[in-house]
Amino acid sequence: MPFAAIRRKPHIIHSSLKTRMILLVCLLVLSLTLVAGAMYTAMIGEILEEKIGKQALQVAQTVAKIPLVRRQIIKLHPEGELQRLAEEIRQQTGAEFIVIGNIEGVRFSHPNPDRIGQKMVGGDNAPALERGESYVSRAVGTLGPSIRGKAPIISKDDGIIGVVSVGYLLEDVHHIVQEQQLKVGVLVGILMLIGVFGAVHISNHVKQQIFGLEPEQIAWLFNERATIIESIREGIVAIDRDACVTVANRVAIESVGCKTEDELLGKHIREVLPGAHLRKVLDGGAQRFDNEFEVSGTMMILNTVPMIENGKIVGAVASFRRKDELDIIAKQLSQVKEYSEMLRAQTHEYSNKLHTIAGLIQIGHEKEALDLIGKETAGYQGLIAFLAKAVPFPVLAAFLIGKYNHAQELHINFIIDPESQLTTVPDELSREKLVTILGNLIDNAFDAALHGKNPPRVTLSMTDSGNDLVFEVGDSGAGIPPELVKKIFDRGFTTKQQDRGHGLYLVMTALQDFGGEITLGDSELGGALFTAFIPKRKNG
Repeated sequence: MPFAAIRRKPHIIHSSLKTRMILLVCLLVLSLTLVAGAMYTAMIGEILEEKIGKQALQVAQTVAKIPLVRRQIIKLHPEGELQRLAEEIRQQTGAEFIVIGNIEGVRFSHPNPDRIGQKMVGGDNAPALERGESYVSRAVGTLGPSIRGKAPIISKDDGIIGVVSVGYLLEDVHHIVQEQQLKVGVLVGILMLIGVFGAVHISNHVKQQIFGLEPEQIAWLFNERATIIESIREGIVAIDRDACVTVANRVAIESVGCKTEDELLGKHIREVLPGAHLRKVLDGGAQRFDNEFEVSGTMMILNTVPMIENGKIVGAVASFRRKDELDIIAKQLSQVKEYSEMLRAQTHEYSNKLHTIAGLIQIGHEKEALDLIGKETAGYQGLIAFLAKAVPFPVLAAFLIGKYNHAQELHINFIIDPESQLTTVPDELSREKLVTILGNLIDNAFDAALHGKNPPRVTLSMTDSGNDLVFEVGDSGAGIPPELVKKIFDRGFTTKQQDRGHGLYLVMTALQDFGGEITLGDSELGGALFTAFIPKRKNG
């Protein structure tokens, strides 16, 4: 498995994806919460100061309107009435101080009784005493920096007779803000825990989806896959569940007439390979091998397999190769096979003949030995001379010599019609396919003759005298039963062992490529007679 192979490459593995994702999410959550906490703290401070300022102003305005305050403020010695009133209200409202001063700013109340009768400090009484305004200010008094609410004391005739100052120390405000910051800190901690839990959950899900691989492993695997796909000489196309192209290698791109992969990606497979029928693979899941179809006027051999994930078909892959490339390989293999068989048959036959001649000489029958040598030489040389004239094509002539020698080895009387002639074979007709047709017909005839009741005989007749090349192969076998006539050209059909059944199918395939046909009749030898017709020129 490639995944296992990648996991065995420790030099490309650093910190795990899961660890990095958790750290990333934690940093992100921490950053966001810190920023949010700072903004929230600043906002809380402003809101609290504004709220406390308004509260101080409201208390100051309320105290300034109390009739007792108006009566006592105009006295030179209010006899402690204002001090008692101010302290009572201060305790009820939670203010740090409530100072009541006259028109000259002299205190008539103060949390510290020693400061009664002294001038008010802070320098922020002018708007109230001079213009009669109510406002909130910040100033530093005898108790320290504070937020103050200032309100003028107005007499019945609308004259300014004093000022009320209600204050809250900034130190107390900051303490309240710190309490809020603590709450924010707790919230940040909770968010961090949620973030870590979410990161662990997300990382586990992601790792499951990518088969437990790390980013470096995925990149390595992707590069390896791309290199492997491009190194394959077959065209490869992958599709998803919707039958749209997701991957195509260079051979596939060139085969369908495109220049770049982008021209194929996302297209429906019917637009790219209309004859591949990959949709059937998605629907049925069946693998298909060695199917022929046409792409841009070129015949291809196609293999298709489904992609399965968790028991479901999620896509399909098609690989295809030019049929003529396979034909070239078949041609080379056919030639090697025929030449090898010819040499083997010749070697075996001549070995037997040499042993016979040696035996005749050893027992003193030199004349019979000479007669046998002359007979064999004359027959074989006659066949070679005949084929050189009647079939002036080395591949076909060598093939027929090989079959003749093989027949001698099998003790089959193989007769080539002396009237045969095959001198005008067009160049566009593949000699290799002709060998395929003749070879399979002759091999079948040999097999039938050997298993028949009559002495094994096979005849071959060839002619090119008309518009067609005509080949007739007859045998002395038992013939073809009528019920099997329609089946014998089917791929894989055989009445012999299971690894047979391709010969006549290959004959029919080659004839279809030539635009030819084949008939089946009865041979004069008692068996079957196959007649193949191959046009010298294709119609159309």
